Amino acid sequence: MRIATWNVNSITARLPRLLAWLESSGTDVLCIQETKCAAEQFPVEELRELGYESAVHATGRWNGVALVSRVGLENVVTGLPDGPEYEGVQEPRAVSADCGGVRLWSVYVPNGREVGHDHYGYKLHWLEALRNAVAPDAAGQRPFAVLGDFNIAPTDEDVHDPAVFEGATHVTPAERAALAALRDAGLADVLPRPLKYDRPYTYWDYRQLCFPKNRGMRIDLVYGNAPFAGAVKDAYVDREERKGKGASDHAPVVVDLEV
Repeated sequence: MRIATWNVNSITARLPRLLAWLESSGTDVLCIQETKCAAEQFPVEELRELGYESAVHATGRWNGVALVSRVGLENVVTGLPDGPEYEGVQEPRAVSADCGGVRLWSVYVPNGREVGHDHYGYKLHWLEALRNAVAPDAAGQRPFAVLGDFNIAPTDEDVHDPAVFEGATHVTPAERAALAALRDAGLADVLPRPLKYDRPYTYWDYRQLCFPKNRGMRIDLVYGNAPFAGAVKDAYVDREERKGKGASDHAPVVVDLEV
């Protein structure tokens, strides 16, 4: 089974590339983040024509997540159970389902904006709620994984220059501690291999020629429990999909399982 995660940065803007990539990559299940569309605007029919079912949690603002699968889509849960609200709303940042015998979550962790901002505190509370929600499945015997844009680089090696991010979000001790707590629930970081260079970055800012200069970050992560991690045969960042006109600022992370 081939499973992937991709922050598409607007599914409307990226739809032709998304459909072409699904066809060419042979992906069975794709976790999508930052759909930037209302649920009724999600391209359910276009994906169905390719053989994919869709589970969508989106409201048309800057967030939105989805799972699309051609190996089954059952027991769908939208939202983060007991998740915190921001400005009175529980944002659409999580969706989970059973896909071909594997339980998967697609998550879009809050950005945090800047240290000390209300959104930063919201991010830490959201990650705590995520840990609590996934802990039973993480400790279970069924293959299980949380995939998505975590908006955190786990270590200094996951950013091109730690000095550039000093004092900023995505690299703070509190954020990294929240990731460590999530792993401690029974999850392992499935580290993908890069297709070029020596670090598997997944995000490159559109500005300042970050992509051609490989000034990236690894913030799109795959956290799997022991049965999931033990079934991984390969994992890589599809850096080629970050190239060219109309690309997202994130690249897909692809994981091949033997299940």
